[in-house]
Amino acid sequence: MLDQGAPPQQRSRTAPASPGPVGRLMRRKPVEHLVAEGGQGEGGSLRRSLGLWQLTMISIGATLGTGIFVVLGEAVPKAGPAVTLSFVIAGLTALFSALSYAELAGTIPVAGSSYSYAYATMGELIAWICGWCLVLEYGVSVAAVAVGWGEYLNELLDGTIGVTIPDALSAPPGDGGIFNLPALVVVLLAMAFLLGGARESARANTVMVAVKIAALVLFCAIGVQGFRSGNYEHFMPLGMAGVSAAGATLFFSYIGFDAASTAGEEAKNAQRDLPRAIMLSLVIVTALYVLVAAVAVGAKPWQRFGDSEAALAQIMREVTGQSFWGTLLAFCAVIAIASVVLTVLYGQTRILFAMSRDGLVPKVFSRVHPKTGTPRTNTVIVSLFCGVLAAAIPLGQLADATSIGTLFAFGLVNIAVVVLRRTRPEMPRTFRVPLSPVLPALGLAFCVWMMGSLSAVTWVVFGVWMAVGLVFYFLYGHRRSRLAAPAPSEK
Repeated sequence: MLDQGAPPQQRSRTAPASPGPVGRLMRRKPVEHLVAEGGQGEGGSLRRSLGLWQLTMISIGATLGTGIFVVLGEAVPKAGPAVTLSFVIAGLTALFSALSYAELAGTIPVAGSSYSYAYATMGELIAWICGWCLVLEYGVSVAAVAVGWGEYLNELLDGTIGVTIPDALSAPPGDGGIFNLPALVVVLLAMAFLLGGARESARANTVMVAVKIAALVLFCAIGVQGFRSGNYEHFMPLGMAGVSAAGATLFFSYIGFDAASTAGEEAKNAQRDLPRAIMLSLVIVTALYVLVAAVAVGAKPWQRFGDSEAALAQIMREVTGQSFWGTLLAFCAVIAIASVVLTVLYGQTRILFAMSRDGLVPKVFSRVHPKTGTPRTNTVIVSLFCGVLAAAIPLGQLADATSIGTLFAFGLVNIAVVVLRRTRPEMPRTFRVPLSPVLPALGLAFCVWMMGSLSAVTWVVFGVWMAVGLVFYFLYGHRRSRLAAPAPSEK
């Protein structure tokens, strides 16, 4: 009774009201708590062993190769020769989002990437939605890239020993096969590297990145000899709609740059190096993508790109009239695509590590092995899931599903950077998005536009995925969230 006449400020001090249902959904995790928990897991801690060079190579390793070696054959029939423009549009969309990622990665250097950024700025429900999109982005991306790896493995086997893996064991159901065994194998190989530790995985990735860059430079040097200007006469045969549709598919090729942000708790100087690694990798990757796409379309009529995911190896054979160069490129592609599987799988495990530490997914995902400093159980579970997915689902469906999850998460990052600027303007930032909030708004607009270019089937898959995620959140994560537990003074 005495409290009823007290001023509102006094009442809140003496008897803090528990948040209502909406308040619990919007509870935010302080940035200081996110940073203080960096590296800590169940039973051990992640090891800080990665510098700027390793972080940049992780970002390039997760990005370079996916669109050129795998998805180019899917995108060219949608846009024709204008696929080069599609790469530029997808690259601009990635650039706007990369600027926001760079600022947030330098401000909140943690393993959760955009999931953690959303948790600190927009609340738990939005963070969960973002994290669930990242599971789709990373997990399905691993599967999609693994499918393309099998295509190039067959090219390599055919060019060296004249034998290929039968369709029944190298293609998923719906593409003339029963089970894609090579796709499962490459995921399991990546799992073996990751179980050895972050530093060891980074070293292996650096070697593979060097091989893939050399392979693409070699392709341009040889492919330009078969360049025919007539292949560009009808530059945009399917109109701007085709360009945007191809761009939405090709955005799948740019998801790797944010893999560096998932290494925030294993970087030696995360606040300084993460923004640099993100921007540097995106510039390198975009330049190579546009150059290789321009040479590829100039050397081969766009109407003939839909017959194989191993398009670059075929172009090398056709231009030189010899199987050696195509076989050499296939060998480099096998190594290059394996690095994408390795680094994207790494990112997936670190996203789940952060969500598990917050209580939103089971604790098993944040359990760290004391000897290797890695979430071993997490790695095994994610690898088996992605491997089975890769063995059972066709590439095109996987790529589009990955794109929509990526675009949604990137859109949230563009919002988060503006929100954090307004709510915590005093925080030190090692990188700042220029012309904010204009460029983050453009990044959000590009993401929405490209999501609208995806097919209705992709939207249905995305809707089902999000519905499943929300059911899991309300039945498990919402109740077990660490923010849901009362503070010691309130117990």
